[in-house]
Amino acid sequence: MKKRQNVMIKGTKDGLVLQLNDQCSYDEVKKELEDKLTAHYREQEDTPLIVVKIQAGNRYLSAQQVEELKELVRQKRNLVVEEVYSNVMTKETAKKLVEESDVYSVASIVRSGQVLEVPGDLLLVGDVNPGGRVKAAGNIFIMGVLKGIAHAGCEGNKEAVIAASVMTPTQLRIADCLNRAPDSYDPTGNEMECAYIDETDQIVIDRVQVLKHLRPNITRFKGGR
Repeated sequence: MKKRQNVMIKGTKDGLVLQLNDQCSYDEVKKELEDKLTAHYREQEDTPLIVVKIQAGNRYLSAQQVEELKELVRQKRNLVVEEVYSNVMTKETAKKLVEESDVYSVASIVRSGQVLEVPGDLLLVGDVNPGGRVKAAGNIFIMGVLKGIAHAGCEGNKEAVIAASVMTPTQLRIADCLNRAPDSYDPTGNEMECAYIDETDQIVIDRVQVLKHLRPNITRFKGGR
């Protein structure tokens, strides 16, 4: 009977994929990975770098185990680990994903010096006064006047948007992009406006209706036409 391989090495156009058996012990996987890398990928000065992805399947890997696997690969001078991923996540990671997907509704006025921050989307029923600040890991929707600072996608989500009934902010930020309010704002306008990052990596402001086409996944509601 043929022995099952605990490490499968597959070549792709982008590099190598190391598929780890998730039904055996971690020590068995680690030993076989070390043996195969030693046999097939010896250190050579003039060999170009090869990008490696490690797939752990349904195996949970601790931070220490991830580093051990990376170090095994790094010992081969021409191999570089790009990613180690598993189908299993910790309770802390799952909790964070749930929090980031939630919509946090707040009815309040954010006054000067106050900071309102949420881990998901923010729906604020009220104004953000000058000197006030609102932050969200997801999108920001303000049913009121935005006169202070709004920072959406504060953990790096460039798909996040900022929308307000009246858009006259001191400053807008989405992920790591920053934009001060242009002089062309029309505070007497009747249309709700939104801010988003365009294809040139700049924050632009437009009518909120454009979000339907620019960010089709912004709503979880599947009904209607």
